[in-house]
Order: sequence, then structure tokens, then C-alpha cells
Amino acid sequence: MKEVIQSEGAPKAIGPYSQAVRAGEGFVFLSGQIPLDPATGELVGGDVRAQAERVLENLGAVLRAGGLGFEHVVRTTIYLTDLADFAAVNEVYGRRFPAAPPARATVQVAALPRGARVEIDAIAIG
Repeated sequence: MKEVIQSEGAPKAIGPYSQAVRAGEGFVFLSGQIPLDPATGELVGGDVRAQAERVLENLGAVLRAGGLGFEHVVRTTIYLTDLADFAAVNEVYGRRFPAAPPARATVQVAALPRGARVEIDAIAIG
């Protein structure tokens, strides 16, 4: 069985996918979030730090909709259009995971939807 998780606090999916799906023994698979403002559907302005903050706020909203928090996250993938942004994104990311951070991969990609500079997906257990 699977359960779709939706949050009004995060942008609506811009394609045929769910914000998150709970499956198996409490696994929650969160789709990648880009820095869209959920109220306007527009990409947030500012530097990569501002974009990373919005991405993590969006992920947090989806986690809360599933009854979870960042402490339940066990795996993330960070997608960057420029690995030179790694340190700035890492600084913002680290504030959400002050203790026992999840396993993670960070990769540079050629482009992200809507011209975003960062996207993050996650897997949580709870």
C-alpha cells in the first residue's frame, strides 16, 4: 500500500508526481523540491542561500504533512547547477540537521526546472 502526502505549505507538483509517498514499513519518499514560493508558484529571488532556504522550507512542509520532521530524514540528494555553491548550500542545509545528519549525495547537473540553482529530495522514516 502507498499513501500520497500533500501539503499546501509546499508548491503544487509541476508534473505528474506526488509531493511525497509513504510506502512499506514507514518509508516516506519526498520528491525533489526547488525554490518555488508555494503562494505564488514563482521561483524565489536572491542568491543560492535564499534558494536553499526556500527548498528546505518546502521539504519541511511536506514532512510535517506526513507527521514528520527533519529528524526523520535518513537520505537526501542535493542537485546543484554549480558545485561552487556547495559551501553556501551546505551551510543552510546544516542548520536543519544539527545532530545525526542523514546520508547524502551532492551532484552537479546541467540544469534544473524553472532555472533553479538547487533542488533537494529526501527519504524519511516514520
